[in-house]
Amino acid sequence: MKLVLTQYTEIVVLAAVLILLFGLYLSWTATRLDRLHVRLDAARVALDAQLVRRSAATLELARSGLLDVATAVILATAARSAQIATEDEREPAESALTRDLRAAFDDPEELKQLAETPEGADLVQELGAAMRRVQLARRFHNESVRAVRQIRGYRRVRYFRLAGRAPDKPTFEIDDEPPAVFAR
Repeated sequence: MKLVLTQYTEIVVLAAVLILLFGLYLSWTATRLDRLHVRLDAARVALDAQLVRRSAATLELARSGLLDVATAVILATAARSAQIATEDEREPAESALTRDLRAAFDDPEELKQLAETPEGADLVQELGAAMRRVQLARRFHNESVRAVRQIRGYRRVRYFRLAGRAPDKPTFEIDDEPPAVFAR
């Protein structure tokens, strides 16, 4: 009788240890997913900040009086549209701003003349840095989205609802290729 009781006790203890280990594994996975969601939120905030910075740099350049009137109006309109765009209109507005920047700075000579003035050099440098930062921030954001989606795709995450009620975030797809004259 004692032998049978000992075997059952061993089985129960082994089962309890396995359940505990599985629970710890699920807890670790949920914590990892939570950290990825936090990282994704931070990446989105950084992306928004860089998009605002690019729009502000574009507006500053457009209002500087260093560009011809037509180019200045086009850039100011596109930058302002990007700033006031709603969430649904944001990607097309930002892509339109990028296209307008490429069209405005397609001639390297014009940019060179602009950069030769003291104020123009600072504005061009700020705009170029802002465009590069937008590219980096968007790539970092989209990589964070991919990482979250990968973890959320695991069966154990879906079955045990480890993602909670966190919404699935979309990638941010815009045309962010700067004009060739701004390329390093």
